[in-house]
Amino acid sequence: MPHLLIAGTTGSGKSVCINSIITSILMTRRPDEVKLILIDPKMVEMAAFESIPHLMCPTVTEMRRAEQILEWAMEKMDERYELLAEAKVRNIASYNKLTPEELIERFNPSTQEEEAQIPKMLPHIIVIIDELADLMMTSAKEVESFIVRIAQKSRAVGIHLVLATQRPQATVVTGLIKANMPARIAFRVAARMDSRIILDQNGAEALLGQGDMLFLIPGTSDLIRAQGAYLEDDELRNIVGFLKDVAQPQYHPELMQLNRVDVTAAQSDELFDEAVRIVLESQRGSVSLLQRRLSIGYARASRIIEMMAVAGILGEYKGSQAREVTMTLDDYEEMKRNQLPEEVARYEDLSSRHEENENTEEDAEEEYLTQTEILEEDNS
Repeated sequence: MPHLLIAGTTGSGKSVCINSIITSILMTRRPDEVKLILIDPKMVEMAAFESIPHLMCPTVTEMRRAEQILEWAMEKMDERYELLAEAKVRNIASYNKLTPEELIERFNPSTQEEEAQIPKMLPHIIVIIDELADLMMTSAKEVESFIVRIAQKSRAVGIHLVLATQRPQATVVTGLIKANMPARIAFRVAARMDSRIILDQNGAEALLGQGDMLFLIPGTSDLIRAQGAYLEDDELRNIVGFLKDVAQPQYHPELMQLNRVDVTAAQSDELFDEAVRIVLESQRGSVSLLQRRLSIGYARASRIIEMMAVAGILGEYKGSQAREVTMTLDDYEEMKRNQLPEEVARYEDLSSRHEENENTEEDAEEEYLTQTEILEEDNS
């Protein structure tokens, strides 16, 4: 079961199922064996798992970053395939069985630095997305291509996907995504069409809810009806609290770098001020608004909106809703005026330091020449 697709309406047990899956992993696998990447657009469903030692990065709540995570996972998959090829093994299980001596023999490092860079063990990476629909709304084509490529090839290198949605529509669970997700769980859905989208057959519309599910066995059309386990909040808090006491998360530096935003580059965008004016006049922090008014693409509009959030002009990401506007146009002009003297002062400070350095160098050179002349006179 390399990947898993989960669907069900609100209250059917979908989120409880995801919590049970995560908890089972936490209770049976060490952090060096399995790493988790949690993507939670609702910002509440996976909040309980914050700072557990199995996390590769903090829980992702912004869809732009979630898209970057999927792209990173795809690149990591290719990187691991190159690693397996160099180690002359077929999958992650075979790689993790290699002894340190066998790794040195197969990689043949020429220096101690190269030897230190050889991974002694490759952990399985599980990417869990709680609401696929929100991610597909941002950039469906790119997200679909990332998911499909990962699902097609990543099993051998230990990268796995768990996708969940409460909207099993053809625009969310596309044919390509469904074809590459062999294991599927359907909780109660609203209509027969939704059941057919998930399971390729009817049945999920007649389920009772509260964890009642149909599980599609990979490689077959056989369905197993089952009851999902219920995990109380107190039990979950106790498990997470114990793990936090045992160890702290070691976040992956590459993933942490993805979360950094180049504010200077974005604010140097020639349309940034115009975009701010449009947003503040309309009081709507919407990507589509900037696309229409400025005739620009999604990527550029999204980047400008993100920079406004970093600058404090807009609030946090709220799924399909427009971001909250936190200031007026007058406030923005005031902020720019306050920033300008700081920039001028910083420039003047740098200039004065440069002049002081130049004067110091000139004084030192003059003193050196004077001392040289005195020595020459004494020698003569």
